[in-house]
Amino acid sequence: MLTIDNVYRASNALKGVIRKTDVIYAPKLCEGVDLYLKTENLQVTGSFKVRGAYYKMTRLSDEEKQRGVIACSAGNHAQGVALAAQKNGIKAVICLPDGAPISKVEATKSYGAEVCLVEGVYDDAYNKALQLRDEMGYTFIHPFNDEDVIAGQGTIALELAEQIPDLDAVLVPIGGGGLISGIAYTIKTLNPKVKVYGVQAAGAPSMKNAVEHGKIETLTGVSTIADGIAVKTPGEHTYEICSKYVDEIVTVTDDEISAAILALMERHKLVTEGAGAVPVAAAMFNKVDLKGKKAVCVLSGGNIDVTILSRVIKRGLLMSGRSCQLMIELMDKPGQLKNVSRIIADLGGNVTSVHHERANEGSDVNGCYLRIVLETRNYEHIAQIRQALTEYGFKLL
Repeated sequence: MLTIDNVYRASNALKGVIRKTDVIYAPKLCEGVDLYLKTENLQVTGSFKVRGAYYKMTRLSDEEKQRGVIACSAGNHAQGVALAAQKNGIKAVICLPDGAPISKVEATKSYGAEVCLVEGVYDDAYNKALQLRDEMGYTFIHPFNDEDVIAGQGTIALELAEQIPDLDAVLVPIGGGGLISGIAYTIKTLNPKVKVYGVQAAGAPSMKNAVEHGKIETLTGVSTIADGIAVKTPGEHTYEICSKYVDEIVTVTDDEISAAILALMERHKLVTEGAGAVPVAAAMFNKVDLKGKKAVCVLSGGNIDVTILSRVIKRGLLMSGRSCQLMIELMDKPGQLKNVSRIIADLGGNVTSVHHERANEGSDVNGCYLRIVLETRNYEHIAQIRQALTEYGFKLL
């Protein structure tokens, strides 16, 4: 059973194993909001998942420990189970989707676990893990649909209650729902007045759909840069808890997630993965009403693949108006490029890429196109540059 006593037992079991992660004040991320960040991206293994995995491991019988454990994961639960198994001297087999970031796969192996890559997404890895459990007699450690795992994740709420006693709202990522279930149940039990907002990626809104439609549904597919919350089907336990304790579930786009990752890096020197940044994206883009409130975003993980990071930064720059592309139609005569460059330079823009090409068939024989990529300050700066170019007589496409 999920009880507040079980959450406190989990907290005691985790002492000396996990970090009590810091809460950082971050009001500039969302104007008019007393915003804080719960830095689970700095947790052992780089994610909150070690909390639930380790506590679940302590609850196994000696016979179950001897047989070994199996788990499935998009990456972070894998590392949590692997570390917990290593600390308890238990054999661990982890099924991961073959699209999981290489960094997460290698990190899981580094904790001593045996990795089994499965073609497809999380749900395919889940089915493979169940198959191996039945064949080999392993104990299955579910990433979210388990009350001991949920109790372990709920220890975050105990820390928050102590760190921010007068909290008004908490924003939490949702994949399968284990994290928000633990936090929502615990925080509402301690203080029913605190609002709990769940945030999902727009490309994987499984829990949002389930709660809105009053039943668990399986998505036909998921598509998001937030691989840690790309779950097709929420859990039975987590669905029931979310239905009862979560005030609202909202979604954010990949572009909004990218902008949040970039803002966290630039302003607070914090690296988060897509799943970890979704609460900040929800706050930044006003998905929930937080004006005048004291709110905390749970940064659930920081295990982003560096190969993805460069792409995310590029999207984040575009989303926040820090980069833009202009297509300008010119007459092919001396001085045109010079005038464009002067206008942009005078307004403080920085040209990073220039592509000049002749006009296509059917257009003016003396015409040409100039495609420029710029570094800019914000959307107002982009509008200022566009207006100056237009007023000079250039045609922007």
